[in-house]
Formats: sequence, C-alpha cells, structure tokens
Amino acid sequence: MSSSMSFRGQVGGQYKALTEAEVRRLHNVALEILQEIGAQVNNALALDIFEEKGAIIDRETRIVKIPRSMVEDAIASAPSRVLLAGRDPEQDLFLEGTRVYMGTGGTTIYVLDLDGKKRPATLQDVADIARLVDALDNIDFLVIPVYPTEIEDKVQADINRYFHSLSNTAKHVQGGPHTLEGVREIIKMGEIIAGGADALRERPILSFIVCLISPLVMDDHFIDIIIEVASQGLPLSLSVEPLSGATAPVTLAGHLAQWAAEALSGVTLVQLINPGAPCLPGYVGSITDLRTMGYLCGAVEQGLLNAGAAQLSHYWGLPCYATGGMSDSKLLDAQAGYEGAMTSLMAALSRANFIHDAAGLMEFAMVASYEKYVIDDEIIGMVKRAVQGIEVSDETIAKGVIACVSPAGHYLAEQHTVKHMRQEFFFPKLSDRERREDWEEAGAMDACRRANERARQILAEHWQTPLLPHLEARIRAEMPLVI
Repeated sequence: MSSSMSFRGQVGGQYKALTEAEVRRLHNVALEILQEIGAQVNNALALDIFEEKGAIIDRETRIVKIPRSMVEDAIASAPSRVLLAGRDPEQDLFLEGTRVYMGTGGTTIYVLDLDGKKRPATLQDVADIARLVDALDNIDFLVIPVYPTEIEDKVQADINRYFHSLSNTAKHVQGGPHTLEGVREIIKMGEIIAGGADALRERPILSFIVCLISPLVMDDHFIDIIIEVASQGLPLSLSVEPLSGATAPVTLAGHLAQWAAEALSGVTLVQLINPGAPCLPGYVGSITDLRTMGYLCGAVEQGLLNAGAAQLSHYWGLPCYATGGMSDSKLLDAQAGYEGAMTSLMAALSRANFIHDAAGLMEFAMVASYEKYVIDDEIIGMVKRAVQGIEVSDETIAKGVIACVSPAGHYLAEQHTVKHMRQEFFFPKLSDRERREDWEEAGAMDACRRANERARQILAEHWQTPLLPHLEARIRAEMPLVI
C-alpha cells in the first residue's frame, strides 16, 4: 500500500521554537543590522543598484547600509507563493503558507555506493541518483546532490548535472551552478524542454541556488548569478550558512538574527533587480564543534535553528528553504537514523516549505549514500504523517461507529475502518514489522540490507520517461558540452 501522494505537500505544523514576540524582536534586530551595520557587497553592479535605490554606500569598504523601508518594500514585493514545477505536472510543488515538501540536497564529491565503497562521485551517479529519487514516493524534489569529479570544466559540469538530472526524473530539479555561463546554458536547456521561454517562466521545471557568505558578505561571483537568474524571473534559493561559534554568534538567537539580516539582504537585492521575482530565504546553517572547529550537520541545534528560520520566513510571508535529514555518521547506523529523523521532523513540524538535504547525506554532508536515500524516504514518509497531524471531525471521532461496535466488539470489518485506514496510517515499504520467526526465515536482514536490495531493484527496473528524442537531439546539437 502506498501513502505517499496523500501525504504530499501537507498543510500543517505544530512546533514553534520561538514565541510571536521573539520572532518580531529578531526581525527588528535584523533590520537594524542591515541599516546600521550593513553588508559587504563585492560586486560593482550590485553596488550601483543599491545606491540608485537609496542605500548608503561606502565604495572603499564596499559596505552597503540598507534602509529599513527598502527591506520592507522588498519583503512586500517578493511573492508569497512560488511554483516549482515538475516535468510531470503531478510532481508540481506549490510553496506557500504552511505546505511542506522534502527532498535531496548536497553537491557532494563522494558517494557511498551499493558495494559499500566510498569513492569520488561521477556523472553516472548524477543520473543514477536522479533515477533512484524519481522512484521514491516520499521524496518530493531533486536538489542535484553530487558533483561529477571526472569533469574538469566547470561549465560542462554545470550543464551535465542539470541535463542528466532532468533526463532521469520527472520531479522538480534545483541545483547550485558554479558558473555564470553554465546558468545561461541551463536556462536555454530548460526553455527547450519546457517549450519556450514563456513556458519555462510559467512552469519552471528547474531552479537555482546561490550562496550568501556569513557573516554578512555578498560574493562577487554569486551576485553575478543572482542578477542573471533574477533578471530572467526564475526561482532562486538564497542559501545562507552561518555556523554558531565560527561565522555567527554562538548563541542561537544571535545566530538567527544574523541569518535573518543575511537572507533579507539577498531578498532585497533580488527585488531591486526584478520586483516580484520568486526567491526563497534559505537556511543551511548549523553549529560548530568548538573542540575541532568542524561543521556539524546532525546536531539537534540545527533542528532548532531551522524551526526559527521557518518562523521568521512565515512572518515575512515568504516560502522557506530549510535543511534537515543529514548526519555526521560515517556509517548507516543508529546515529545516521536518529540525527536525520530528528532534524527532518523539527524542520517539517515548524512548517518549513522546501526542506532540502533531507535524504541521502552523511559524514558531515560530504558523502551521498544510495542506501540512505531509501532509508530517508521512509523517514520522510513518517515525518509527513506527523505533519498531517490528527484530524478531528464528526467523521473521525466516529461516535456512531463506537456505538455500533462497543462494548466488546471489534472494528476490523467496519466500513469506517476500510474507508480511513489508507489515509490515517502510514504504510512503510522498508521497515520490518514481521514476527521474529518470519523475519529470520526471510533472511534476518537489517534495514541497511533491505535498503540495499531495494535500491538495486529500483536501478535495475525503474526508468523515467525520457526526454522526447527531438528535444534531446536539439539540446545536444546546441550545447556541445553535453555528454
């Protein structure tokens, strides 16, 4: 039994790390940071854009102090609803309100393959992971998770990451391109597949991620990509990665105040470039292991911070790009399970709209695991069921059914049971719920072995509807870097 579609894009969320007063206070501090301290903007055209609209510019230090009113106008201008379309319309994501979607993330340079070997990622892994994700019902989208290390040319790598992802999944594809030329070629590719420039804007089957640097720096290279994507009117995730104790205050409240200022600096620039352009304030931060100065991605504090970022995004009325599901573990062990489940659950229950990194990543988010995609698909299904919550109505309270059955009866044969069981319960595909005797007779496999078998079966049997031959031929003819 499959429950995936009924739990997709759930509206809900019960967890709040902050009170409403605390959200307002953090928001106001963020605006004060931008107005009084400012951000370093390392791009001449962006400095001109900010100055023309009334920001205070110091050309020598490249510090831009952004007036509160300019930020507030940008928040009002940015769309509160963003469509991220799938090649298959049934896979469309409507980021708005408290809808929750969960998917992959990364750009790792290593994979843990199905033979248990950690090795450099390849272009074949890009295609295979896209195909695996396409078959996993609970994963809603593909943020391209690995980088093909055998391709030295960065433009070629950008183009091929998108091409082989779009060719192998009908779900929405988002990625973090490394080159401006690659972005332009990817947009051209999207227009060919979608049926033209207007068609791609109407149904954006691809989108982009850019990074803002903590603390409070806007990088020259990434601003070039922001300007290109915003000018083209395509969706853009503004990824910010403050690390408590290293590039952000060690206190979580200070961390969130700085993140809010950083995210809003990006939203403001996008809206100054193209008012109404779709953009997502993005949270990818965490805490630092102050013993080693290492990045931690499985810490419970990351879940708290994502919850706070989601609340701030909803306060602004903007869809939230959040993070969950990662682990610092080097093995597919209990740590990998509980760290991933905890952070995914906290992000989802806080109503984050677009939760990336929720499947496949381990070892400080540097390794993508085929088996973990399958395991995380199951975790995501459970998380979505938690997001759905408990429906309370005359029908679900079932007083009449109770009166018919009780006392001393049973509900197995009741039509009410048949009617509601598929929507009320999550039916796992990977978890073992058999008696020990039956489990032993079937091979006594643990979750990792079952995930390995399922991943192998999917890669042997599942093939997404390919791009139409004439479209693939046109892409290859017009983009000679496609492999």
